[in-house]
Amino acid sequence: MLSENIRAMRKSKGLSQQELAMKLNVVRQTISKWEQGRSVPDSDMLILISEALKIPVSTLLGETIAETQVDDLKAISEKLEIINLQLAQKNVERRNRIQGSLIVLCSMIVVISAVFMVLNSPYLSWDYHDPETAVLGVGFHILEWLFVRIAPIIFAGAVVGIFFTRKSR
Repeated sequence: MLSENIRAMRKSKGLSQQELAMKLNVVRQTISKWEQGRSVPDSDMLILISEALKIPVSTLLGETIAETQVDDLKAISEKLEIINLQLAQKNVERRNRIQGSLIVLCSMIVVISAVFMVLNSPYLSWDYHDPETAVLGVGFHILEWLFVRIAPIIFAGAVVGIFFTRKSR
């Protein structure tokens, strides 16, 4: 029982036989003999062992102690929980950025559409005999033509994207 308790407590504290031996000013083989039950430490050494392992002597002399890795598992689970929370927060931030970008895109499409309606294609009344004016007028016409055909598709896609990136409750 004592031998098992020394081994279990040493391992639970993350100490090797050599490290415990150094703390107790004995050789590693002495620790090995105690843990194998081939010898028993005297009362003074029990006190030193309890101090080195930071446990009461009664625990060393008490019932069998199962090697617990609960502390290790608890620490790992706490770290995983923190990581999961950070990932969830990053996902929320990314979803919010995407949703904000889609809302800005929809707003830009609405504003540009309003500008095109207010201007009512002024380039149609330009004098196209001047080559520079003709090129500029054709450029405006192409821009307006593409916008009128592509903007509704982009707008619909952005609205669908906003719907899918909203916070689910």
